[in-house]
Amino acid sequence: MLEKGLVQVYTGDGKGKTTAAFGLALRAAGQGNKVLIYQFLKPPSLDLGERFALQLGAVRIRVEALEQAWDMARSPGNDEAVAEVRAAIRKALDRLAETAVRRFYDVLILDEIVYCLSEGLADLADVRSLIERRDPAVEVVLTGRGATRELLELADLVTEMKCLKHPFDNGIPARRGIEY
Repeated sequence: MLEKGLVQVYTGDGKGKTTAAFGLALRAAGQGNKVLIYQFLKPPSLDLGERFALQLGAVRIRVEALEQAWDMARSPGNDEAVAEVRAAIRKALDRLAETAVRRFYDVLILDEIVYCLSEGLADLADVRSLIERRDPAVEVVLTGRGATRELLELADLVTEMKCLKHPFDNGIPARRGIEY
């Protein structure tokens, strides 16, 4: 449906990167575009409201997730876990690149891939290859904290979410249906 696809990056320390990407997905699907959201480091076992809403089937947006286990507190210090997730991410990016080349979807959202890049779990060369090889009409949206200057140069649009105030600072935990 799109004539020209761009590259968007949603990054920063503030809340709302994934939420913004899901909003764009909803808008794109509403205009008849095929959308794939691929979530890195958010395995299918996570209790995520956005996935449940889409599984109801009222909106034609496909959501997939990296099935490799990842614990945000423990896994980064575990060399075996890091190696396993790096391999799984590389394999997923190869498959997603083929999806983008063949234009199976008009909009491809790579949720948390920016964080994966910033933490060394993914290689910029793989993401760059996906962007450069994709069908020119495929829109690519990348989310996550820690976008590098190199990544930002690949983007046509960059939005930085900045946290000015957060309820976590006052001891309010993540709330079902709002933060997840």
